[in-house]
Amino acid sequence: MLRTVFFLATSSAVLAAGKMDFNRDVQPILSDYCFNCHGPDKGNRKGDLRLDVEKEAKAKHDDGTPIIPHRSAESDIIKRILTTDSDDVMPPLKSKKKLTAKQIETLKQWIDEGAVWGVHWAFVAPVKPQASKLPNSNYKLQNEIDAFVVGRLEQEGLKPSPEADQTTLIRRVTLDLTGLPPTVEEVEAFLADKSPQAYEKVVDRLLKSPRYGERWCWDWLDASRYSDTNGYQGDPERTMWPWRDWVTKAINDNMPYDQFTIWQLAGDVLPEATNEQKIATGFNRNHMMNGEGGRIAEETRVENVMDRVETTSTVWLGLTMGCSKCHDHKFDPLTMRDYYGLYDFFNQTSETGQGRGGQAPPALDISTPAELETSKQAQAKVEAIAKEVEAFELKKFPRPEGKPLAESDASKLPGNLSATLAKVEPVKRGVDGLLEAIGYFKDHDKTYTAVLEKLLKAVRAKAAASNNVTRVMIMDVLPKPRDTFMFVKGAYDKPTTDKVTANVPATLSKLNVEKPTRLDLAKWLVSRDNPLTARVTVNRYWQAFFGVGIVKTVEDFGVQGEKPSNQALLDWLAVEFMDRGWDVKALHKLIVMSSTYRQSSKVTSQLYERDPENRLLARGPRFRMPSWMMRDVALFASGLCKEQMGGPAVQPYQPEGIWEEATFGKKSYKQDHGDALYRRSLYTFWRRIVGPTMFFDNASRQTCYVRAIRTNTPLHALTTLNDDQYVEAARALAQRVMLAKQDDAGRLDAAFQNVMSRRAKPDEKTLLLQRLEYLKTQFGEDKAAAGKLLAVGESKRDAKLDANEHAAWTALCQLVLNLDEAITKE
Repeated sequence: MLRTVFFLATSSAVLAAGKMDFNRDVQPILSDYCFNCHGPDKGNRKGDLRLDVEKEAKAKHDDGTPIIPHRSAESDIIKRILTTDSDDVMPPLKSKKKLTAKQIETLKQWIDEGAVWGVHWAFVAPVKPQASKLPNSNYKLQNEIDAFVVGRLEQEGLKPSPEADQTTLIRRVTLDLTGLPPTVEEVEAFLADKSPQAYEKVVDRLLKSPRYGERWCWDWLDASRYSDTNGYQGDPERTMWPWRDWVTKAINDNMPYDQFTIWQLAGDVLPEATNEQKIATGFNRNHMMNGEGGRIAEETRVENVMDRVETTSTVWLGLTMGCSKCHDHKFDPLTMRDYYGLYDFFNQTSETGQGRGGQAPPALDISTPAELETSKQAQAKVEAIAKEVEAFELKKFPRPEGKPLAESDASKLPGNLSATLAKVEPVKRGVDGLLEAIGYFKDHDKTYTAVLEKLLKAVRAKAAASNNVTRVMIMDVLPKPRDTFMFVKGAYDKPTTDKVTANVPATLSKLNVEKPTRLDLAKWLVSRDNPLTARVTVNRYWQAFFGVGIVKTVEDFGVQGEKPSNQALLDWLAVEFMDRGWDVKALHKLIVMSSTYRQSSKVTSQLYERDPENRLLARGPRFRMPSWMMRDVALFASGLCKEQMGGPAVQPYQPEGIWEEATFGKKSYKQDHGDALYRRSLYTFWRRIVGPTMFFDNASRQTCYVRAIRTNTPLHALTTLNDDQYVEAARALAQRVMLAKQDDAGRLDAAFQNVMSRRAKPDEKTLLLQRLEYLKTQFGEDKAAAGKLLAVGESKRDAKLDANEHAAWTALCQLVLNLDEAITKE
């Protein structure tokens, strides 16, 4: 434990008080008001004037010199801002933009001070700040993080909050590191341990838990747009779950983040690549896949390559590269050539864009004999039923012996039926055609409809069996390189003659390789030459612990992104992360061991008004849990949670008709039973076009998403109060506390301990026990309502418990599970 009192010096970019700094004060103004017309995008540039490049901004032009150091009054930029001539004023009136008086004074002062230029902070490699002593030595600092935070607080005239109580602390860190609450026994053991290392021992235990990988895998699935289906209207299933399990294992094994990166981006091109390394490359096959009828394969393939470029850029660079697909970036120094240089890295795989299933080549076959046998049997059943259909149709649509159905009256059927029914033999008919035929004949021939429905069921079963044969889509390399050309406005069918070869954005650093591959790209991303990856990564982890990143725009470190709330802290963390060998567990331990993290989250009205988002970190983190964590907490607290790791996704409770409505009846939800209903949220089947209904406020998994989502949505209360999973969890929690304690006060304490890691306070007991008595009376008078409530969910209840009392406790436990504290990490 670090007890030395010190303060880490602020970034060298921060100049003497009162003096303007380009990055901090000037660039944001130029970016917001000038770059759109006078920035990096040459196609949209007005008057051939650039204000994002120092040499051009200070050069003499035909109608003046934009910036003349030390002479703001003579600088054309100031003249154009202040002019009253509507034709000359900048920004133009039609832009609806106007600088404030303060912004104008900032530009004038900066120019008069010499117009000292600078490079955007994120494009300069981070350097570890040096330490110096704090003026105030009364604070208890655990590590360097605290020195940064306290130093900033003292600059703002603030001070940190005291440490949270031990119960709050163990619940906070257990939720953060495992996604589950601590058990009653774990809390009691921690409170009983009076050694100075008590908290650290808890942290070390949690980091070793297999639950750690399950918790942190979720964030990576959102970023990597993981799903169990392709998306789009057909939304066929895919078997990418082995990749998901690889991620969980890699996180639990504490695979260094640089290796974690290299395997996922280029595992297939490593020397003598193993199946595990190939599976890791499924990261860049997690994108949506459009295999709809009439879709042009090349269009799909190009879109998939573009998705890989933009996902990689967001996850590792924190840049909005998608803006450069059609034109040079309007704000950041990123060109179309930069975009297609990255595109070329991902353009060399054998994927064709063809295939309507969810296992498009290249794919690694890791199927089991049982899966293959099930698929074989399903095909045999289709063939058998198809013969029944043929026999029926021979009578229904008479035609010459040996002639196809198309040479009968079936060819006169309306709509697409003449093509999908008459011209397609039964064994080859698809779901779409069968659905249309059933819809038509249900009012014309019920017997024929029944036969077709039997075939439809078999066809769906065959498709499901085929999709469940485990093949993981992976990356590979074409034996002969594919040429890459820039597209006009990103349109796949409008290539230019401008050929591009693989390269990284020129503004970041050079890739000194003659013919770079994806492996070279992956290594460059995690090299010290790249100024972004370490910063972007530690910032996302910071967001997970504190609710908001040091850079709030975690997906955008460009000039339009938010500036760091504490750049010195961010840079120190980034360099420390690299210095420690990209050790994620070490980084997480560093964060949760800090006094900053361990502060109480209680806040005064004055501090809340001053810093509502807690950007200055004068208090501990407090924010609503994500919906997946709420579900896991409810299952775990109730005793229902089944902690089985890995394997195919499961399908827990879901309201009827959701899939059918979203897929026009093509997909039907088949709920699982038994232990599958109670597994952690990580293993829930994710249909791309309509995600699991219980996960409100979550990334859709259609594209890469890294920003935390927290909104006050009605779906929240509708789910946690009414969803079968939550009602059943309340019933199971009620049974758990009723069997554990004999008196109501003890039972209420047990409910609080399992959900919130503490006993109920006296005023809470008084209020809730009064509510309990009311519920007992209510259910005593309405035994049918009690029976209905206790029947929710498939888990068996203990019949020895009085039904009315059990129902009353179930309703009370629903209330406890929905308390603000119960669904909040604080």
